[in-house]
Amino acid sequence: MTTLVFGLLFGAVGTVYLALARKEHDATYLVCGVGLILYSYFVENVALIVLIGAALIAVPIARAKGWF
Repeated sequence: MTTLVFGLLFGAVGTVYLALARKEHDATYLVCGVGLILYSYFVENVALIVLIGAALIAVPIARAKGWF
């Protein structure tokens, strides 16, 4: 049940990233958005779902701030 909730949450964020990718023509949002939508189908561990999701959410934010 918990994996389903986290999968839906990160999938929703991934959908927002896809919309931003289309608006800003940025491949980082596209890759992270698709990753956020798809990865929860292949990972069953709740801790890994949260860690991978947080990392994929953080990548475009860190790039926008110029951290890398």
